[in-house]
Amino acid sequence: MTPPIIYAFAGAAILCVGLFAFLAARHVLRRILALNIMGSGVFMMLVALAARTDPPDPIPHALVLTGIVVAVCVTALALALLSRMFADEGSALLPEDREPE
Repeated sequence: MTPPIIYAFAGAAILCVGLFAFLAARHVLRRILALNIMGSGVFMMLVALAARTDPPDPIPHALVLTGIVVAVCVTALALALLSRMFADEGSALLPEDREPE
């Protein structure tokens, strides 16, 4: 197996781990982290697929760089919203995930 194929399989595995964590977690911060892990897996797969051609295609690499910047901005926004939700509600769980009182 060539290195790009191994890199793509590793990206797919990271994507699956992030998806499982997103579906299993009830805490919003853990869901945000799981989304970041899923994004990293997608970025790895895009870079691996771009490296398979000869010469390597620069467009997916540029898209991955743009995606990293967007992911950092979205993560900062999500953490700011989570902080505001925790200040207002006193909990970082979504209303449907809270246990009835």
